[in-house]
Amino acid sequence: MEQLEKVLGDIGSFVWGPFFLIPLLLGTGLYLTIRLGFLQFHKLFPALNLGIIRRRDDSEEGDISQFQALTTALAATVGTGNIVGVATAIGIGGPGALFWMWVTGLVGMASKYSEAYLAVRFRTTDEAGDKSGGPQYYLQKAIKGPLGKILALSFAVFAFLASFGIGNMTQANSIAANVEESFGLLPWITGIILTVMTLLVLVGGIKSIGRVTAGFVPVMIVFYVAASLYILIANVVDIPAALALIFTDAFTGTAAVGGFTGSILIIAIQYGVARGMFSNESGMGSAAIAAAAAQTTHPVRQGLVSMTQTFIDTIIVVSCTGLVIITTGAWNRVDEETGEQVSAALMTGEAFSTGLPGQWGHWIVTLGLVMFAFSTILGWSYYGERNVERLFGQRLVMPYRVVFSLVVFIGCTVPLAVVWNFSDIMNGLMALPNLIGLLILSGLIARETRHYLKHDPKLVASAAEIEDFMVDRPGWADWKSGNVVGSSRTHTGRSLNPERIREGDAGPGPADHDRAR
Repeated sequence: MEQLEKVLGDIGSFVWGPFFLIPLLLGTGLYLTIRLGFLQFHKLFPALNLGIIRRRDDSEEGDISQFQALTTALAATVGTGNIVGVATAIGIGGPGALFWMWVTGLVGMASKYSEAYLAVRFRTTDEAGDKSGGPQYYLQKAIKGPLGKILALSFAVFAFLASFGIGNMTQANSIAANVEESFGLLPWITGIILTVMTLLVLVGGIKSIGRVTAGFVPVMIVFYVAASLYILIANVVDIPAALALIFTDAFTGTAAVGGFTGSILIIAIQYGVARGMFSNESGMGSAAIAAAAAQTTHPVRQGLVSMTQTFIDTIIVVSCTGLVIITTGAWNRVDEETGEQVSAALMTGEAFSTGLPGQWGHWIVTLGLVMFAFSTILGWSYYGERNVERLFGQRLVMPYRVVFSLVVFIGCTVPLAVVWNFSDIMNGLMALPNLIGLLILSGLIARETRHYLKHDPKLVASAAEIEDFMVDRPGWADWKSGNVVGSSRTHTGRSLNPERIREGDAGPGPADHDRAR
């Protein structure tokens, strides 16, 4: 096991290293930002208004509202990366790593928009009437030939495997470990409770997940951000110096006290980008799966709503954690007993304990981590099941939900060093086919985005108005044909029941896809 852990660690270091995934992530995000005309900056407020204030689009097609799709994606992304991941980036890469997390988030908003747009644009409907969409579909439907199929299937396999790792066992293990430390509850008891809660939510599918996350996620985020703001207000005089340190260190590097010596620029960038993506998942393609289930009148509208998820995750929640760690001095504090720097796992708790009276800081970090990690389990369960549907069909979705829930217990009760390393690799490999696809399809994304925003720049057009300026647009009829029940099976290599074909449920055909392209 030690040898396996070392091998997986080496592979993970290469995948997330400065010469493989990191330049591809930043490069793709920057390229899409330019091609989309810096969309994430001038359409952010209309998108926030549509997704958070209005919450629902003028459409009945879809499984959940736009707000529920947004909170489901937030549930999956706002997790341990927002607490422990930020601390790890700052503890190893210095305060400048937070700057590179911001950069990753800002350019990642363009990636998140693009993958969500494609997920809705090329979504289908499975035999149960549920929407199926994401890289596992749009990479094959939008890219001609074997390349598209290889990319789509690769993503589906990696996402399926990742759902049990980063989306399940690692989150459950973090919950059990923190609950035991804070409240003395044995891991197996936590495991039983989590397993039952997970199963109760998952049996109802995406509609059940959407209802839970819509009520749970906003409270979770407001609770954590409010505690962070209390600390920042109490340390308001230290914020200018903290910001100056972040921006200076981003381009020079600073050694953490008691840690390594001589942190350099490449380390700050590497850990900032890696942990930034781990936190917001922009470019990975995972959040696009939730976007595909949204009730929306046009793919552009849901793409913009999904884009705000990265803004909330990175620019708001990650910033709160990072600034609290820096302003309280926890990032370079030395443990009095050991003489070593406070570890990343304890750094955020140390910062909140310093900034809040009594034991409030410790409890808030523990409760925040429990809520964040449990919501991630729910969100990733949906990502996993949609890829199960893509690979094996609807009949295995319910068994997957049951197995996924049972694996939560395993995560709570066994050591997971190997699983953590394996999860890092799967996350990176998920992103690879998706990023390649985004680059290939960037022309389609930019062209259709410009057309839509030319007619509806404020995102207020009704369904009838959208139909008027889209009716003759190539691909519009094909998008609506994805509402046919059973249409997802036409893209998985499995043929439809002949009776369904005679009834007209064959779904979109090759000619429709050619017109879309």
